[in-house]
Amino acid sequence: MAALCVALVAGEASGDILGSGLMRALKARHPEVRFIGVGGPLMEAEGLQSYFPMERLSVMGLVEVLGRLRELLKRRKALIRTLIDERPDVFIGIDAPDFTLNIELKLRQAGIKTVHYVSPSVWAWRQKRVLKIREGCDLMLTLLPFEAKFYEEQGVPVRFVGHPLADSIELHADRAAARAALGLGEGPVVALMPGSRGGEVGRLGELFLDTAARIRQAIPGVRFVCPCANPSRRAQLEQMLQGRDLPLTLLDGQSHLALAACDAVLIASGTATLEALLYKRPMVVAYRLAPLTFWILKRMVRSPYVSLPNLLAQRLLVPELLQDAATPDALAATLVPLLADGHQQTDSFDQIHQTLRRDASNQAADAVLALLGDR
Repeated sequence: MAALCVALVAGEASGDILGSGLMRALKARHPEVRFIGVGGPLMEAEGLQSYFPMERLSVMGLVEVLGRLRELLKRRKALIRTLIDERPDVFIGIDAPDFTLNIELKLRQAGIKTVHYVSPSVWAWRQKRVLKIREGCDLMLTLLPFEAKFYEEQGVPVRFVGHPLADSIELHADRAAARAALGLGEGPVVALMPGSRGGEVGRLGELFLDTAARIRQAIPGVRFVCPCANPSRRAQLEQMLQGRDLPLTLLDGQSHLALAACDAVLIASGTATLEALLYKRPMVVAYRLAPLTFWILKRMVRSPYVSLPNLLAQRLLVPELLQDAATPDALAATLVPLLADGHQQTDSFDQIHQTLRRDASNQAADAVLALLGDR
């Protein structure tokens, strides 16, 4: 019997992490498996023959995509041809839906089994995309349970595999050890997490620093930590800090250490809210978009909530202050009580962590092999 051949395409660092975990789990079951496609250093370390560097797919933002559109379309076309010639047993598109969903559709039409790993947020907006997914995808693997429910209702074969972050983050983080590592002593600590992209920090950075000043007026002994996603974000925040007197430590990366060390978090909506939940830290979620973008999204988004903790709880578990509602006074007034008692939030976080902690890579590997009738 020929060795199993699995094709995978990941478009960014988070996909590279997921892909490498899935490849490891597949190798444990099929040591002779061969991997082809596109991935980053972690997937290559697991044995992927990558047709071109993954960085060529990592583009953020509409304008940047337009500048690279011809190259992306050309690469996708060539990749589809190559994969149809190679005829792998299965193709797995990891996230990057704008690039991978089209590949899945073409390969499935050519008789190759297709899997999509990580659901796009079709349950929230652009729900018509689910028709394309149903046509192009033999199996959808979701990280979150409410996503699986949506696909079941839409008639798409789906398996909820759990979230890798829930596997890797301990059920109980050691606050004292994290504080020691960051050189923080006793006393209340608030983590400020205004996002990882330049635009987010541009819209939320000053707001979060103004809020920190208000929190300090209410709680004089409080200190702040702010993990910076990269040197550019750090420079942006250092600029905003000039002329301010705030007991704030900027960190290079180390967001997990900041979450473990703090008592509460002021945080931008995004994946980081899931990390804060898994660290069991009470949080206030804030977000601001360009007014026109917000107006458009308000008309398109079907979901009553924006943050993952509320989507997972299917109720308003953590406060969300969006757009004009996100003022320094309102954010500080919402966050200060959480420093004294955040239990009404964090008691639910434990249960959500347990739900998501399912050994995602092994679950995903089992689902893929079940689709192939475990050759």
